[in-house]
Amino acid sequence: MTGPIIEYEDVVRPEWIDSNGHMNLAYYVVVFDLATDKLYAALDIGDAYREATGNSCFTAETHTVYEREVHLGERLRVHTWLLGADAKRLHYFHELFHVESGERSAVQELMALHIDMRVRRVAPFPDAKRVALRDAVARFAPAQLPKEAGRRIAMPK
Repeated sequence: MTGPIIEYEDVVRPEWIDSNGHMNLAYYVVVFDLATDKLYAALDIGDAYREATGNSCFTAETHTVYEREVHLGERLRVHTWLLGADAKRLHYFHELFHVESGERSAVQELMALHIDMRVRRVAPFPDAKRVALRDAVARFAPAQLPKEAGRRIAMPK
């Protein structure tokens, strides 16, 4: 593993601030989604892939953990890690950091499904794409899964 497969940077915008004076939880998801767009482009499963093949990826599940507040004007950096891929799924993980302090602010784990847009149903990746994704996972997967990966929501017993 050499590091995250992609990095995405942004700045907290005024319209993202809520009544508590920090970035609203919905905009963490927006920032993670923008990082996903960059990931898909890097893996050649983004907009150009959809237009060329009629296939796309839909997010099926996400888990977001908020760790630290983010405020207006702060610079953000997202590191994205590939965790796995199979015939029809892509599993990945985003970490959001403050650029200046280096502190992690949030994480998001995602599972995406490969979709045939003509019928809007789950379909296998083409063979060459499946091999390319498997190779990308082998190259970029972390040695250990992040401790937040695979979490579930539950009340303590």
